[in-house]
Amino acid sequence: MAEKVNYLECWTTVAAALLSQALAGEPTLIESLPKPMGSNPFGFCATLKGEEEGRFSVLLDGSLDEASLLGEGVDQKAAWQELLREIADAAAGELLAKTGRKAHVTTFTPIDGESKLSRAFQLKAGTRSWAIQVNSTVAAPKLPAAAERAENDKTTSTRNGPDQVEKSGAGKTVSEKTGSGALKDGETAKPASRKAESTLQDAGPAGSAPGGKGATSGFELLFDVELEASLRFGAREMPLGEILGLGPGDVVQLDRHITDPVELIVGDKIVARGEVVLVEGNFALRVTEVAAPQNRLESIRCLF
Repeated sequence: MAEKVNYLECWTTVAAALLSQALAGEPTLIESLPKPMGSNPFGFCATLKGEEEGRFSVLLDGSLDEASLLGEGVDQKAAWQELLREIADAAAGELLAKTGRKAHVTTFTPIDGESKLSRAFQLKAGTRSWAIQVNSTVAAPKLPAAAERAENDKTTSTRNGPDQVEKSGAGKTVSEKTGSGALKDGETAKPASRKAESTLQDAGPAGSAPGGKGATSGFELLFDVELEASLRFGAREMPLGEILGLGPGDVVQLDRHITDPVELIVGDKIVARGEVVLVEGNFALRVTEVAAPQNRLESIRCLF
């Protein structure tokens, strides 16, 4: 099933969610047959690199420049470029979450037309609608036959290499043990090989007696405790009168821009920041920065 998921499918899922959230009137994005774009269409083209790469363009109906879906007094084209860039980045995160394939947007530039079409959409808000056309060449790059064989040989060599070294090392240890005799008076035992030394050191904490030097500080006892984590998109101070006067359809503007990172909150402490992505239809956080471990531990003090 994962093989059928591509960047275009991920972009469609993300765009449907984010356009409805970011645009006035909460319009819906639906797939449709191609329709005329009207006069003065505008759009943007993204170039992606990575395990999937290629060109991805979005062409918008020219009348969207006058629709003010992104706010009054705002440069609509610049705001559309910012929003569509965010969608392109979020679609790359969705692709990683669903398939494990990494891709990132390297360029995002304006265009005024597109000669090819992969999929057509309608952006609908009430009685109004606008055409949106998408063209995608983003796909996993194909290796030439010779390069593919070389890659397979390299993988096989990598897999076999450690086994051969392991067997060689094991043989040497056995021969040393077999050839060594009883210690004479005044002699001291020779230290074991570095490999055996490392193995014993690694096994040490697991075999340490409780309360000994290998014992940890006890934090591992809390590792299975479930804590409530939440995402904070923004905040705003409001008079009590405004709060009591809220009703369906009212819009509360927060102190964050749509491109600002959201915060992961645990116990009233910020433990990470990142970008919102969609994973199988659910909101998720792609972490871009985390707090220091000590600061993250501070977030649980008020819980105990």
